[in-house]
Amino acid sequence: MSTFNRRKFISRSGAAIAGSVVANPVSSLMAKTPNLAKIRLVLVGTGIRGSGFWGKRVVDQYSDYVEFVGLCDINPGRLEFVKKFMGVDCPTFTDFDEMMKKTNPDMVIVTTVDATHHEFIVKGLNYGADVLTEKPLTTDEDKCAEILKAEKESGKQLIVGFNYRYATLPTKLKEILLSNEIGKVTSVDFNWYLNVYHGASYFRRWHGLRDKGGTLLVHKATHHFDLLNWLIDSDPVEVYAYGSLEHYGKNNPFRGDKCRTCPHKEKCKFYWDITGDQMAMDLYVANENYDGYIRDNCLWREEIDIYDKMAVQIKYANNVQVSYSLTTYSPYEGWRIAFNGFNGRLDSWEGIPWRREEKITQAELHAKEMSQNEHEESSPNYEEAVIMENFGDYKKIQIHAGRGGHGGGDKPLQDRIFVDPDMPDPFRHAAGIRDGVMSIMIGIAARKSIEEQRPVRIEELTSLKPSEKRL
Repeated sequence: MSTFNRRKFISRSGAAIAGSVVANPVSSLMAKTPNLAKIRLVLVGTGIRGSGFWGKRVVDQYSDYVEFVGLCDINPGRLEFVKKFMGVDCPTFTDFDEMMKKTNPDMVIVTTVDATHHEFIVKGLNYGADVLTEKPLTTDEDKCAEILKAEKESGKQLIVGFNYRYATLPTKLKEILLSNEIGKVTSVDFNWYLNVYHGASYFRRWHGLRDKGGTLLVHKATHHFDLLNWLIDSDPVEVYAYGSLEHYGKNNPFRGDKCRTCPHKEKCKFYWDITGDQMAMDLYVANENYDGYIRDNCLWREEIDIYDKMAVQIKYANNVQVSYSLTTYSPYEGWRIAFNGFNGRLDSWEGIPWRREEKITQAELHAKEMSQNEHEESSPNYEEAVIMENFGDYKKIQIHAGRGGHGGGDKPLQDRIFVDPDMPDPFRHAAGIRDGVMSIMIGIAARKSIEEQRPVRIEELTSLKPSEKRL
């Protein structure tokens, strides 16, 4: 893939994906880099997602195409560790503006705490860089409006890192739906289960505070809502939701300071020995003194204020109705989805233990999910889907299980961004700013619905008009 085409993608991806129009985006970028050098990247936020998936992985697999010219974080100790971990020789900064002025990057990668995404997205765009942000785009409608304004006024583009779209199983489901085998889709049932290892981890971390992650309806479920928007191929128009915190947080009769020093280690089934995780020790524990962030915090602490069970009803512009639920303390990790059509039904699932050919403990499954290791098998052998006609028999389909993180979706996403943005995209996997907005709007609307006990229309929250056919 030529450097020209890769650079062209960075400047034009939003226009192609999100329907934006930019005047001569390629010319401005090419004028700045006449020798077609590697794409100059900076990374802000060096936690596990930034240092691993968007850091070391990019260095290891895409160094022929990109180079890191700066790393930024509020924690100087973590910065120095991540610089060595990633294997880069670039300056580090605790001040984002200083980094942008001194490095003049082509692209900013944002992997900070969710509630601060907007700050660095807006600044990055205004400094004249394109921006790649980890999901979710942001955590509320006001911050979202700031991002939309900056993207429009800057003439630069925003890419949202939705990797689940690229996974093998969702891609096959999209193919089946496009074939119209079950006829016009009218409703969808979607249930997501986080196990007691993965689910609990959110309540130990900053994600347990709504002012940091916007609740799991935004942080976690944005993945799921984006999948729904993409598979249904329409925009949401109205949301009604229920949610409560009845298991984690203050609901437990005992709590401690953190797992390492907790007096209840012997009786707490959720005790996590962080000392057995060298990466967590090096990345977080060794640098607690700089910012006070405790990675093995108590998941029973009383300040936790997000929901641990959620149920959402979504109505789409094409009149499809969705029933969605998220459980955070399931004995197994996985999901079920079903599409009801005029001519039949499409069912599929992932991670259901009694449907798997190889046994794997839920603890091992969570370790693989968090490892960001491309060479890990995320699931054994194959996944399944079933198509059943209304007046006929059922047909079971075996789908080769994707390798690597997020069901095999991680590598195709990064290949498209860093190697071959012009690769064929028959299923429209690539996601731009509109996709990012519509995914978080469902979560934000659901949160507002729970708080205000009423249905919430998407048009209340954003200037983007929902479309019957996804733009």
